[in-house]
Amino acid sequence: MQRLQQHHGDSAGVANSANDVLPREDPLAAAATFDLLAACLRAGLPVATAAEAVSRSAPQPLSKSLRRAADLLALGADPATAWETAASDAATESLARMARRSARSGSSLAGSMTELATDSRTDAEHLAAASAERAGVLISGPLGLCFLPAFICLGIIPIVVGLASQVLDGGLL
Repeated sequence: MQRLQQHHGDSAGVANSANDVLPREDPLAAAATFDLLAACLRAGLPVATAAEAVSRSAPQPLSKSLRRAADLLALGADPATAWETAASDAATESLARMARRSARSGSSLAGSMTELATDSRTDAEHLAAASAERAGVLISGPLGLCFLPAFICLGIIPIVVGLASQVLDGGLL
C-alpha cells in the first residue's frame, strides 16, 4: 500500500502543482476519535488512560489536547485544570466542556462523547452538502459560457436570418 501511494501519490490529497500534494483533513476523523473515546470509557478505562490511548490515532489539534489532559489527569490534576488547554482551542472546546461537566456532576462521559461524535458527523454532512451545492452553482458559469454561444448560433441566428430574408425579399412588406 505504501509503495502504491508513493508511486501514484496520496489519493486523499489536493494537488497545488504538478509535484505538490497536500494531505486533506478527514472531516470524520474527530467523530471517530470521539466514538473510540466513548468505547474506551464504556469498557471501564479511566478517563486519563482512555484519553491517552485515543490520542495516538486522533487528528492533530484533538490529539494534542487529549494527550495533555491525559498527562495532567494521570498526575492527579483537577479535571478543570487538565482540560483547560482543550477549552482554549475552538476545535476541542466542546470536548473540554463536556469532560469538565462530567467531572463536576459525575455523569457518564461516554454518552457525551457519543453525542459529540454524532454532532461532528452531522456537521461534516452539512459541510459536504454545502460544498456540493456550491459546486453546482460554480459549474453553471462555464456551462453557460459554452452553451450560450451555441444557442445563439443554432437557435437565434437562423430565425433572424429567415425572418430578415422574408422581410427584405418583400415577403411581408
